[in-house]
Amino acid sequence: MLVNGDQRQTGTSQLMLFSFDKIVSYVSRFITLRKGDLIYTGTPAGVAQVKAGDVLEGFLEGKMLLRTEVK
Repeated sequence: MLVNGDQRQTGTSQLMLFSFDKIVSYVSRFITLRKGDLIYTGTPAGVAQVKAGDVLEGFLEGKMLLRTEVK
């Protein structure tokens, strides 16, 4: 995760307590998941406050998957 072009967070799925398969399986017991749904599981080190005007960019395996400006 970059905030205004500066790296704020970095991590891998190996740091997660539960695998993707376990998480999706568990959540699916309670709701129907559809394409585009997001499951928030927590965050790696580097959490900090963001403010209006900040630009957030999220990457997975070097590919940008998220870019948004905080309003």
